[in-house]
Amino acid sequence: MDLDRMNIIISQRGSNPRRTSDGFTLVELLLVLVILALIGGLVLPGIIGKAEGAKVKAAGSQINRLAMAVESFYLDTGSTPDSLDALVSESGGVEGWNGPYVKGSSLKDPWGREYVYEYPGEHGDFDIYSLGADGQPGGEGKNADINSWD
Repeated sequence: MDLDRMNIIISQRGSNPRRTSDGFTLVELLLVLVILALIGGLVLPGIIGKAEGAKVKAAGSQINRLAMAVESFYLDTGSTPDSLDALVSESGGVEGWNGPYVKGSSLKDPWGREYVYEYPGEHGDFDIYSLGADGQPGGEGKNADINSWD
């Protein structure tokens, strides 16, 4: 290629008023943010709802496990524990204790509150229940009480 032809090509490239850039324009960035916000608005409520449903199921499972631990305690000692803490560590004077029957962390419901244990129970030999997400008696959905007798 001769030198004059290269100078013409270079001058034509340099004289182009429109320059190309490797970055994104503000409009493109805003469009991406709007799309992400729409996706987040559609997906996040479903995920949050499923997380609360999972906590309700976990509480029911933990209550069943605690009820089995109370029954195991009874089979070993011949008496029902006075509190759920007796399932974790031996309290003085309990003959035949063969625990721990559960981990200490399983004495709290998925919302971080202690399970309610009543002995003697109104619905059976003993009652174990959680007050649900709101921590109040009664309620519906995620706020409903979860118990060992239903």
